[in-house]
Amino acid sequence: MLIKKPADIHPSEITPPEWYARRREFLKSAAVLGAAALLPPVLRGDLAQAADDDLKPTPYEKVTSYNNFYEFGPSKTDPAENAGSLKTSPWSVTVEGHCEKPGRYALEDFLAPHSPEERIYRLRCVEAWSMVVPWLGIPLGQILRRFQPTASAKYVELTTLLDPAQMPGQRTRLLDWPYVEGLRMDEAMHPLTLLATGLYGKELPNQNGAPLRLVTPWKYGFKSIKSIVKIRFTEERPRTTWAGANPGEYGFYANVNPEVDHPRWSQKKERRAGEFFRRDTLPFNGYAEQVAGLYAGMDLRKDF
Repeated sequence: MLIKKPADIHPSEITPPEWYARRREFLKSAAVLGAAALLPPVLRGDLAQAADDDLKPTPYEKVTSYNNFYEFGPSKTDPAENAGSLKTSPWSVTVEGHCEKPGRYALEDFLAPHSPEERIYRLRCVEAWSMVVPWLGIPLGQILRRFQPTASAKYVELTTLLDPAQMPGQRTRLLDWPYVEGLRMDEAMHPLTLLATGLYGKELPNQNGAPLRLVTPWKYGFKSIKSIVKIRFTEERPRTTWAGANPGEYGFYANVNPEVDHPRWSQKKERRAGEFFRRDTLPFNGYAEQVAGLYAGMDLRKDF
């Protein structure tokens, strides 16, 4: 199957977001009906409801106008209003630490030879809201293997661009800049972990983390670091931004766990952006079957 890179797609080929959602809903309905025909009648309604809850994309305008990106301001609307100042080309990523092939790579070389693929993921934020986004991206593990991490590499540390001239939020003391996040190596290499380069078939907008952001769909959104310029393989667990700023509220692992409340609000329910009613929060954001084994034997209330 041919997968086009965003740069190769002409404007006339880009499906408008509202058409994209209708196409997805049609395909989803066809798949659900086909699967439901094989099930006992009592289960068919539950299957259809679950599929609808899980896969319906959040409207494009919500995905691109309601964001957490503190480099452009603390309000959810600040990134869309202020991120136009960010220049994303040319862009480079520095690779450091316990690996055989460190260096500074132009974005095109950093991503090569892989082409982005489409994945629809739920994204759950710690403030009890969520989205479903059609991402374009490359599994992080595919890229990390190219740099040949050594046996000493136990963690991956990722860092956001530091440039207060382009990022007005960095002129404040709101956080300790630059923004830093990290994963254990097994989390980073998991096939669900994505380096996103676009959404809805388009290049990633600045306010959503252009040109390169992390997506770890079973974790809270603050783990999904944006505008990445450095990746470092480390032996010790990185000191990440939010876990360092407020460790009582933001843990290193940040796995979605409805049984562990934020000190200031419950995490048992969530509201999708653009929707009125709340729904139950799912363990690991609905990806427990794929990722729960990564944390076997751990106390997920302590290691939150």
